Amino acid sequence: MAPNTSSLTTASELAAAFSSGELSPVEATRSALEAIERGDGEYNAYCLVDAEAAMEQAKASEQRWHDGNPIGWLDGVPASIKDMFLSVGWPTLRGSRCIDPEQPWVVDSPVTARLRENGLVLLGKTTTPELGWKGVTDSPLRGVTRNPWDATKTAGGSSGGSAAAVAAGMGALSVGTDGGGSVRIPASFCGIVGFKPTHGRIPLYPASPFGPLSHAGPMALSVDDIALLQDVLALPDYRDPTSLPQLVGTYREAVRRDVRGLRAAFSPNLGYVDVDPEVAEIVASAVRAIDEAGLHVDQVDPDFKDPKEAFWVLWSTGAAKWLDAFPAGSADKLDPGLRMLWEQGGTYTASDYLGANAERAALGITMGEFHSRHDVLITPTMPIPAFEAGADVPAGSGMSGWPDWTPFTYPFNMTQQPAISMPVGRTAAGLPVGLQIVGPRHSDDLVLAVARLVEEVVPTR
Repeated sequence: MAPNTSSLTTASELAAAFSSGELSPVEATRSALEAIERGDGEYNAYCLVDAEAAMEQAKASEQRWHDGNPIGWLDGVPASIKDMFLSVGWPTLRGSRCIDPEQPWVVDSPVTARLRENGLVLLGKTTTPELGWKGVTDSPLRGVTRNPWDATKTAGGSSGGSAAAVAAGMGALSVGTDGGGSVRIPASFCGIVGFKPTHGRIPLYPASPFGPLSHAGPMALSVDDIALLQDVLALPDYRDPTSLPQLVGTYREAVRRDVRGLRAAFSPNLGYVDVDPEVAEIVASAVRAIDEAGLHVDQVDPDFKDPKEAFWVLWSTGAAKWLDAFPAGSADKLDPGLRMLWEQGGTYTASDYLGANAERAALGITMGEFHSRHDVLITPTMPIPAFEAGADVPAGSGMSGWPDWTPFTYPFNMTQQPAISMPVGRTAAGLPVGLQIVGPRHSDDLVLAVARLVEEVVPTR
């Protein structure tokens, strides 16, 4: 049965209810744990649930609200983290059979630390494909993660567990990683909001082997929720030398900026993407509504060629470098596709890598110039709706790998721009469709404000 997202309570609504006394963090946490108990056997969104620890956190939060001393806007809100983020006391296996779960787990990543410091209730860790390497979520360790809208379909990936958890009411918030679309792909497939901020805006530790492609990002039911969570996550951390300075102001205020009168570009296919006709019409209809609401939209392409080959060099060499450090014998335990990626990445030279990085930089310059004329770029998030679970590519498509069906997402990892996926409708089969908004680097607040306008004029909850 498809989830009724209109009946789910957003993080913003939970926080307001905690403040008024209408609801307690204990009740909200218990409800999330009950949803996990009911649904996760089918969806496989979580690889670890710590109900006892979650209830202890919820009780402490309840007392803080009772005393009038919450430690953050999201104090007591049930949340999850993708199993790519280090967490004290919980194994971080990254979907791999090659990582020893019995080693000491004594470090929190910046993401985990910020959530704890702001009082969010951590329910557990969400599933990921092995090392987050692909655009769907399945692994030899954890099996297949399924879409709450149709359990025969993929939730997308690599943050598919996080997207499925939020869509199914198994925690109001989650944090994923995004190296080629891994927050936005499953957000689109599962009908939620997923945001990839500017590179460095959310610190990462340890540093990702995928380097300049790697981002972390909040996932939620509403744009206001994303803004509140972004205020928590976007604090600098000395362990990430690329982390950006703390903002002046807050996202929860900036998201309410009036963007009517600004200029947007709408590119239905980036000039080279084949888009499913039903997806194309749903996105085009949303764009018409946005234009009528006062954000001036011109249909124009950013005029760059598909950078897939350069992206693949950067992606596969990062994977190879990471896997080279794995214990002897690991190759036989890996996802077969990841093993092939490892082998391919090892064939590239330093010159190949530098050439791909130069193409990445050139693409960034192209998009910088484009945004001197257009405040934001709008595209579909995905050219297709969710396909059958358990496959890396749609059956019968002739595609060779996940970048073949994610052409709207990975270019903007290469440019390190902020990009968000917004749910804007569903296909005749009931599968969600996402619209992507991309802004210039460091314009995270603008992207969120435009997204909030989209949410107002194209309601889907």
